[in-house]
Amino acid sequence: MLVEEIMKTDVITLPPTATIAEALKLLQENHIRHIPIVDNENHVIGIVSDRDVRDASPSIFDEQTKHQAFTNEIRSIMSYPVVTVHPIDFVEEIAHVFYDEEFACLPVISEDTLIGIVTEKDMLNTLIQLTGTNVQSSRIEIKVPHKPGILPEVAAVFGKRQTNITSVLIYPYNDPNYKILVFRIQTMNPLPVIQDLRDAGYELMWPNNLTEPKI
Repeated sequence: MLVEEIMKTDVITLPPTATIAEALKLLQENHIRHIPIVDNENHVIGIVSDRDVRDASPSIFDEQTKHQAFTNEIRSIMSYPVVTVHPIDFVEEIAHVFYDEEFACLPVISEDTLIGIVTEKDMLNTLIQLTGTNVQSSRIEIKVPHKPGILPEVAAVFGKRQTNITSVLIYPYNDPNYKILVFRIQTMNPLPVIQDLRDAGYELMWPNNLTEPKI
């Protein structure tokens, strides 16, 4: 999945000469947490968060400095330089940037121009879609040998019953000779597939106590 598939394109921005009061108003009215600061050519030159604005805002008990603080230009509190991403970057790769740098959002740049923004919430929603938890499904975890060809071998068991697989994840196991395959399948009754997997000799980690009723 690419950044351009999950980014928001209706980005609210401000020029560096805008006031802190203008930024506060935009943050509150649009229920956003970050505002990219751009120049006349829509190049990102900084970014301001709701925390930056709060920290720069005067105390409600300090009436003398209240007016002056809100009229300060936003360039005085913006963060720069700004880490950006490209629309055709892979989502799983920019996830590392979010995690390593502890960012809450990343502007998306193409030909040096701002075209979108990706937030932590966008990344979380993408994770939900990639794991298949956004649709009703059954989860099956299988411990398998860490060897080439094991994934299609296990998937063939699901194919025999024409079971629709909505997602597949691969987790490491504490023994490097094994790994965990996590399937989400769309079926009202996963018990026949579970029994097929057991009959094929696979060790189920989840569910590990369900068996198909004997007739």
